[in-house]
Amino acid sequence: MKKRKFGLALASIFAAGSILAACGGGEETEKKESSEDTFSVAMITDTGGVDDKSFNQSTWEGIQEFGKENGLEKGDGGFDYLQSSAESEYVTNLNNLIRRDFDLIFAVGFALHNAVAEVADQQPEAQIAIIDEVVPDKENVASIMFRANEASYLAGVAAAQESKSGKIGFIGGMTGEIIGGFEAGYVAGAKAANPDIEIDIEYAESFTDAAKGQQIAKRMYDSGADIIFHAAGNAGNGLFTEAKERKQKDPDANVWVIGVDRDQYDEGKVDDSTNVVLTSVLKRVDVAAKEVANQAKEGNFPGGELITYGLADEGVGLADPRGAVSEETVAAVEDARQKIIDGEITVPEQPGE
Repeated sequence: MKKRKFGLALASIFAAGSILAACGGGEETEKKESSEDTFSVAMITDTGGVDDKSFNQSTWEGIQEFGKENGLEKGDGGFDYLQSSAESEYVTNLNNLIRRDFDLIFAVGFALHNAVAEVADQQPEAQIAIIDEVVPDKENVASIMFRANEASYLAGVAAAQESKSGKIGFIGGMTGEIIGGFEAGYVAGAKAANPDIEIDIEYAESFTDAAKGQQIAKRMYDSGADIIFHAAGNAGNGLFTEAKERKQKDPDANVWVIGVDRDQYDEGKVDDSTNVVLTSVLKRVDVAAKEVANQAKEGNFPGGELITYGLADEGVGLADPRGAVSEETVAAVEDARQKIIDGEITVPEQPGE
C-alpha cells in the first residue's frame, strides 16, 4: 500500500486530466455539429527542441492530447509546434503562429520571457500562455508556474535515504531562479533526511549540451556519488548515457539517476531487466497545457493571471519508483509530502534560503 502512495499524485493527476479532456471533447463535438469553428492550439519550443524528453516534450504531449480529444489534426486550424534552434527565433516563431491564426499559443520556458512580452504588446488580440515564467501586467498572457522545489524536496529525501555512499549529485542546466528551485528543494530534502549527506552540485550552463552533462556525471560518479538528479533538459541526457554505460560495463555498479519534468523511466533502460532511474521529479506540464487550452476554448482564457501548480493540487510530484526504493524510503517520502501540504515543512525556493 505504501508504494501506491508514492505514486498517488501521479495517478490522481492522470484521472483529473482525463476528466478535463472528456469535458472538453464533449463540448467540441457540439460545436462541430453546429459550427465549422474549431479552437486551434500551437506552441514554440525553447532551444531544447520538441523531443527533449523533458519540458518541451511534455507540453507537446498535452497539446497533442487536446487535439486528439477535440477532433483536430496537426497543422493550421488544428494543433502544431515550431521548434526554436536559437533565442533569436523566439519572436519570429511567435509571430509566425499568430499569422497562422492559432487561437492559443504556448511559449515553453523562462527563456521566452522577453519575446512573449514584446509580442504580447504588439499583438494584443493574441492569447499566449508562457510555461515556467511570469510575464506580468499583460492581459493577453497567462503565466503557468510549478512549485518544483516541493517535488525536488521529495527527491532529495529519496536520494539521501537510498544512497549507499553518502554522496549524491545535482546537475543543473542554466543558472537561474527556475533551476535554482530544483536545487534548493533537493538539497533541503536530502539534508532533512540525512544531515551528513554530501551533495555535489554543478551546472552545465546549457540545456542542450549532452556531452557536458555526461562529463559532469562522469566526474560525480568517479568521486563517489551514487545518485544524481538532473534539471538540465537535453544536457541531462548525458547523465543517462553515463549511468547506462557504467551499468553495461559493470552490472553491479551502484549508479542511479533521478529524472526531471516527466517520468524518464524509459530513458534509463539498460536492458529488459535493468534500469538506472530511481524516480523522476514531475511537473505536470501536459495536464496544465490541456487545462488552459480547455479554459481558453470555453472562453475563459486566464489572461493576466498567474497559475501555480504544487503538491497540494497535485501539479508536481514524484514518478512511480517501480520498486527501486525501499518501503522505508516510500514512507519517508509520503511523510514529507504530507507535511509540505499541511504547512509543517516550508521548502526553500532558492539556494541559500
